[in-house]
Amino acid sequence: MKKALDEIKQAEMQKVEIMIGKVMQIGVMIAAAFMIVGILLLFVSGKSGYVGNSHPHDFSSILLGIVQLKSYAIIMGGLFLLILTPVLRVVVSIYAFVVAGDKLYVWITTAVLIILVIAMVIGMYGI
Repeated sequence: MKKALDEIKQAEMQKVEIMIGKVMQIGVMIAAAFMIVGILLLFVSGKSGYVGNSHPHDFSSILLGIVQLKSYAIIMGGLFLLILTPVLRVVVSIYAFVVAGDKLYVWITTAVLIILVIAMVIGMYGI
């Protein structure tokens, strides 16, 4: 009975590892696509979409700039997605440790996620 449970957990862990790999690959590809589109738009138009040295500072202004097809905002959106990719990996890792029943690593990984979120908030708002 215990051997069957271990095999089920091992199969689930392999699925989670594959999912983590796909999250990383897809995240990087989408981020790269955003940045490439933004750079191409910058070269074609010759403009960043913003006057002078101004540029988007927060998430809402980045989204608004993407909707308005401003090249600099699209590049910033790609960078944001690139930063978000490892954060999503940490979230998937928490799930993997819950499935494995490893409470210590669930707590450690949750602490890492909290630190990442706090660092992102500090970076965004300069608190």
